[in-house]
Amino acid sequence: MFTHVMIGSNDLERARSFYDATFVALGGKPGEMDARGRLIYLHEGSRLMITKPIDGNPATAANGGTIGIAAASRDHVLAWHAAGTTHGGKAIESPPSERANGAFVAYLRDPDGNKLTARSQPTK
Repeated sequence: MFTHVMIGSNDLERARSFYDATFVALGGKPGEMDARGRLIYLHEGSRLMITKPIDGNPATAANGGTIGIAAASRDHVLAWHAAGTTHGGKAIESPPSERANGAFVAYLRDPDGNKLTARSQPTK
């Protein structure tokens, strides 16, 4: 359904530190900067792109928006959460935990305030 998710950042190097660490923790690769100055993360056919806003205004986080990232296992979710908090992210909501359906879930805000979740597949 989606070709990509694009989010804004006011500091691409700070964003790169955070996203490189969190995607490597999930088994992905560090991002690459394209010719237009956007960070691009490719993983299993999906793309996350991070850019300074084209209109020149500051980037702001979506109120009520969440970007969900697939994780292969509970251990990947924990590694993602640890990498994120070490690289400028903030732990939010509940601590990493198992849901009633068996999915293991964690939440972070990236350094620009975007809300993210990493979750393993449900087991029930």
